[in-house]
Amino acid sequence: MEIVEIISYYIHEQTQMIEVSFRTTSDSEEEFRNDIISLREAKDYGYNLIDDDLSLLLDEDTEEEDFEDFLSIDEDTLVSYLNEYYLVNPDKLPKQELL
Repeated sequence: MEIVEIISYYIHEQTQMIEVSFRTTSDSEEEFRNDIISLREAKDYGYNLIDDDLSLLLDEDTEEEDFEDFLSIDEDTLVSYLNEYYLVNPDKLPKQELL
């Protein structure tokens, strides 16, 4: 099993989580998997998915729309992290869902 495509991701800045949808080599074009990943757990594996500390970016003048536009993830790094994470924890691989 290997992640071959990131379909989408959404950064939940308040909880420091990322919701990600992806496909593996065993999934068809009509199938995908969805998981919620902690930024802190990714750091435990040595991956800094977002370069900046979220708590430093948030202040009372920051609009949510501006914040979402500012944050992005290097998808190659995300794929590398997911592949390593599910290799170490195969029981945590989400089940396939249909589009």
